[in-house]
Amino acid sequence: MGGCVGTAREGSTSSRTSSAEGSTSVRVFDGRDTMLLRFGGTSIGKNVPLRHERIRWKSDMPLTEGQVRSKRDEFWDTAPAFEGRREIWDALKAAALAIENKDYDLAQAIIDGANITLPNGALTDCYDELGTRYQLPVYCLSYPLNILQRSPDKDGENEAEASVEGEETILKVRLSTTSKDVKLTVRSTDSIATAKRKLDIQENLNGSRQRWFYGGKLLGDRLLVCECNIVHNYIVQAIITEDFMTTIDS
Repeated sequence: MGGCVGTAREGSTSSRTSSAEGSTSVRVFDGRDTMLLRFGGTSIGKNVPLRHERIRWKSDMPLTEGQVRSKRDEFWDTAPAFEGRREIWDALKAAALAIENKDYDLAQAIIDGANITLPNGALTDCYDELGTRYQLPVYCLSYPLNILQRSPDKDGENEAEASVEGEETILKVRLSTTSKDVKLTVRSTDSIATAKRKLDIQENLNGSRQRWFYGGKLLGDRLLVCECNIVHNYIVQAIITEDFMTTIDS
């Protein structure tokens, strides 16, 4: 998945200390509360204030907005499983959301509150107060310059509308809100986005955000049901949250 790194540095604290291996942590404040950190004799650098600018980048393969959001969801669902502290990952996610909304003051407040150090003024490379390194992929912070715009289908309708082709099939979906398994009738050529909308209507989810998992893998909205290789009577996990479902085309 890339960009998810947490590497603890031995013998590091928030004040000057030394370990048996001779590693040292130095924290020096100037008038702007900027600090210089050293771990294991290697300088991380000054804690630079968050830069008020969007990262400009291009993806190797053009992506839609929905596909980028799907990649973000997958990253944040798995990042805490790597080394690092869950509360720091939560803070980084909140700061990234604030940056997306161009609320840089809020993002800086979150970073400061969690004692996160930014050597380069960006969340792509940062450290917690124990010296653990965290790296966020650029797609969590901004959209690529070559992002694709979702186009309508031949009839001018949204491409998430139900398909009239393909074989009718029944999915067994387990809802996280009730732990209940429900049967959902879809077509093999329906996208996952379309299947989510059908589930939303059938179970009166009121537009709640859905994330579908099968075999431990997040199912992107653009995938077709037939591409997911879902075995008959096997369960698709639907994680339902109260956030309004805004994307339909990952």
